[in-house]
Amino acid sequence: MNAMFAAFGLGGMEVVLILAVVLILFGAKKIPELAKGLGSGIKEFKKATKEVTDEIHNTDTVTTVTPVTKLPPANTTAQTPAPAAPPQTKVI
Repeated sequence: MNAMFAAFGLGGMEVVLILAVVLILFGAKKIPELAKGLGSGIKEFKKATKEVTDEIHNTDTVTTVTPVTKLPPANTTAQTPAPAAPPQTKVI
């Protein structure tokens, strides 16, 4: 537990101060409800993470490739398109 707080650079006195502020802000009756909500949130997160990792490990790495149907042979005699008619303008 001490290593967890050391990662954030918190000492013992800072942790006690934070817990006291939380107790003052939320009151003694709300803290168990907050802890229960936090615990259920963590439980759901772990469950979803486990489902995703299980799905990743259970998928087949071999994929099937469907053959592509042959296209008709390309026309070897190229035809040039007919030239477009010039735009008509009205003279007034």
